[in-house]
Amino acid sequence: MTAFAPESDDDLLNAFHSGNKEAFEIIYDRYWLLLIRHANHMLNDEEEAKDVVQEVFTALWSRSDSLPSYPNLAAFLYAVTRNRILNRLKHFKIEAKYLAQVEHIIQHPSQMPDSRVREQDLKRVIEEGLNSLPPKMREVFELSRKQHKTHKEIAEQLNISDKTVKKQINNALRILKSKMGDSFNIFLTFF
Repeated sequence: MTAFAPESDDDLLNAFHSGNKEAFEIIYDRYWLLLIRHANHMLNDEEEAKDVVQEVFTALWSRSDSLPSYPNLAAFLYAVTRNRILNRLKHFKIEAKYLAQVEHIIQHPSQMPDSRVREQDLKRVIEEGLNSLPPKMREVFELSRKQHKTHKEIAEQLNISDKTVKKQINNALRILKSKMGDSFNIFLTFF
């Protein structure tokens, strides 16, 4: 049995196309380190570079029967490696963007679409509850909760007693509680 000793990359590629396993091993030995250096230069990560080059050679081996002839094996291998790296970098960029979005959602849960919908629903329920109050009671309640006025200030502004202000606010809270149900406790945190 004679050892396979190719003269050129063309001989290697032709032998590889013919199913010569030894030709593949020679291609691998000849270009493995060069491609890793090339990949590492682009990725700045030797382990990633090795993974990419391994993928290139795995794809080369699995497509040996359907691989067209190339005039320059080295240029072909470098191009395939470069394309794999660019695909990987594109994937990393997409993955990083996705992870940044997930991190943002985790850090700002109130900005999640579901939270916005719930917030809009709560605002609607609150507004409906306030609109259901008699006009004078609503005015007293809003002066107290929205404008943060004291009972005394409200009484002076509306020419009513402090006791009436207190009673109007308590009645408003009771009505809102019955109208708003479960949303009332959340409402209290805002008002």
